[in-house]
Amino acid sequence: MRISYNWLKQFIKLDWNSEDTSALLTDLGLEVEGVDKYESLKGGLEGVVVGHVLTCVQHSNADKLRVTTVDIGAEAPVQIVCGAPNVAVGQKVPVATIGTKLYDKEGNAFEIKKGKIRGEESHGMICAEDELGLGEGHDGIMVLDEKLVPGTPASKVFNIETDEVFEIGLTPNRADAMSHWGVARDLRAGLIQKGINHSELMTPSVSKFKVEKRTLKIDVKVEDSKLAPRYCGVTISGITVKPSPNWLQNRLKAIGLTPKNNIVDVTNYVLHELGQPLHAFDAAKIKGNKVIVKTVPAGTKFFTLDEVERTLHEEDLMICDENGPMCIAGVFGGKNSGVTENTTAIFLESAYFNPVSIRKTAKRHTLSTDASFRFERGIDPTITEYALKRAALLIQEVAGGEITSDPVDLYPKKIEDFSVLLNFNNVNKIIGQEIPKETIKKILVSLDIKVNSVSDAGLGLTIPAYRVDVQREIDVIEEILRIYGYNNINFTTKLNASISNSSRTEDYKIQNIIANQLVSQGFNEMMANSLTSPEYVKLSDKLKEEFNVLMLNPLSSDLSAMRQSLLFSGLEAVSYNVNRKNSDLKLFEFGKSYHKMPSGCDEIKHLTLFVTGNRLMESWTTAEKPSDFFLFKGYINAILSRLGLEKTVSQPLENDVFAEGIGYSIGKETIVEFGTVKKSILKHFDIKQEVLFADFNWGEILKLLSTKIKFTDIPKYPEVRRDLALLVDATVQFEQIYTIAKQSEKSLLKNVNLFDVYEGNNLPEGKKSYAVSFTLQDNSKTLTDAQIDKIMSKLQQNFEKEIGATLR
Repeated sequence: MRISYNWLKQFIKLDWNSEDTSALLTDLGLEVEGVDKYESLKGGLEGVVVGHVLTCVQHSNADKLRVTTVDIGAEAPVQIVCGAPNVAVGQKVPVATIGTKLYDKEGNAFEIKKGKIRGEESHGMICAEDELGLGEGHDGIMVLDEKLVPGTPASKVFNIETDEVFEIGLTPNRADAMSHWGVARDLRAGLIQKGINHSELMTPSVSKFKVEKRTLKIDVKVEDSKLAPRYCGVTISGITVKPSPNWLQNRLKAIGLTPKNNIVDVTNYVLHELGQPLHAFDAAKIKGNKVIVKTVPAGTKFFTLDEVERTLHEEDLMICDENGPMCIAGVFGGKNSGVTENTTAIFLESAYFNPVSIRKTAKRHTLSTDASFRFERGIDPTITEYALKRAALLIQEVAGGEITSDPVDLYPKKIEDFSVLLNFNNVNKIIGQEIPKETIKKILVSLDIKVNSVSDAGLGLTIPAYRVDVQREIDVIEEILRIYGYNNINFTTKLNASISNSSRTEDYKIQNIIANQLVSQGFNEMMANSLTSPEYVKLSDKLKEEFNVLMLNPLSSDLSAMRQSLLFSGLEAVSYNVNRKNSDLKLFEFGKSYHKMPSGCDEIKHLTLFVTGNRLMESWTTAEKPSDFFLFKGYINAILSRLGLEKTVSQPLENDVFAEGIGYSIGKETIVEFGTVKKSILKHFDIKQEVLFADFNWGEILKLLSTKIKFTDIPKYPEVRRDLALLVDATVQFEQIYTIAKQSEKSLLKNVNLFDVYEGNNLPEGKKSYAVSFTLQDNSKTLTDAQIDKIMSKLQQNFEKEIGATLR
């Protein structure tokens, strides 16, 4: 928000410099992020003064040049060589002195320097109006009023306005400060706290407002006072639409607004002056001389000022006439009802609209205007009529005309102020320092908060309706502290801290453990947008279109739904990288999926992995080898092992996402599904290489984690390894061998490992060979050969019995 210092001084007498004012505003919570200099004419004519031509003679070496001596208010006259044909003795002229910077139309500067022109010294330049930026004329130098005193700055002669503009980073809760009037209120409170008590606010007078003739009456009807609690209007006839006077244009330009015409400029001026949005309708375009504030049927078409046809919602509040909508209330005007250069009479609107209604409408139509910005945060309902009269008087001043109707003010139910009880003990407790009771009362009064009752325990207060952010005791305490000054609160040098007991299985801790493990294995963490295309659900039968959580106000159709699966956003990232020659990828993401279930909306936490391309970077020391399913399975098992979740049951997956896959479950819950993504899905993302995908149900994993830690001694006795070469059916999986072995010997068998698989020549058809190692160990003694042979014999028998295995 931009605030003009000159404009601010119209409300409050202040002789501070901008730096001090910026510091105070920042202390008050209106953080000044920067101060810009504004000049109605670039350069501000600094260094240009009024000169009096004392002598003027022909240049000895140039027919078109003259040598002049000019009094510029200095100790002695200066000599200036001038080429203008109209320069003459006795003239008062604008003189750019040595060091002055003048600017051309493009804003480029050139500096006036001492020099010699055809042998004659020249100490400045007598200027034409285009050289000063005051016009287009270049036929000759400007000749000024004879009464002007030499040395008078030209900025005073031409009323060049210079200003300083504060860029304030306004927080959304401070709706009361969204105007120069609101900032002045806060500034006054701060000055009073500093002991500068003469800081009285000066409000623009509307005492001259009067109705000259009642010749143009516009009837007003509000159909829903909940959406428009207060609505005011008045007609002004006989106006002339034209450019605004310089003072008004300068005010708007200083805060970054482009002047339009005198009527629109006045509404913008009052908006930024008082914080009350206004709208002017061409009275001739109001059919039936009737304004109706109402909603219209859904699907109604309406052209706004930007010439865009919009489809209205049944909850959009509209300003209508007998023929239909003229304006989206509090948001944007209509194409066919606005003020043009042919307008001679207007209906001026000033209203208080329901903030929630305005916000929904603005977001629904992706419109953000200065008016909607204020309405949706809550403006002051008590100044609606005052702002209307203020704007009407300004319009008469800059556009002529006369007020031709009594002001309409429909305000069926007054918006009440807020009542709050303030306890002094709570103030001291929250602030951490005792503030004198008189100081508290003084601060509250300076903020227009009425003190209704006083007791030893506290105060009974009435908060103005425009302070929508101050409705509780804690809000009042914040206001007291804000004005008292955070820097005035004393802090102890003692630091108190408490140690809290936290769970070892907190989500972020576990995520960090697994993330560090994956990074050490060459993975990169990614974070995809939770917003995605609703069309992705059609790629999988597991996802339902009716379960999509859709955005009410999407940025685009591709970002209009919350994702039901992390697969597709991950494939977008894979495709993006592959298309940019980065095809060897290991990615992981912690994220959520979102579902609109019949029982209600649900969010599910996931950890997903994506692996594609080669295992290692291309190098002369290693052969090129693509990542495969078994490498990927190793990553999955390593994660589960690190989490202590090793007692899992695996089962093959058959679905429309994986070409081949496996699921691990514990009890009835599947904790991870992983496999090779189907080519039909990869084709949708223009991916031509194999992609391995894993989806961990992170929420279920967190439930299964245990904080119990078991410690065991390092074994004192050696372990023994024995190997078996088993000939088994091609359908037998290693997992079956592992399970049989563990069930056969539960105490001494420490590990079972498959270290070779052979299928091919010299083997019966339908058979394969598994080379399996078995590690045995007794923690209390050294194993004997007899014990080892007995165990291995038992294992061999069980393999033969359960899966028909034989030794090779």
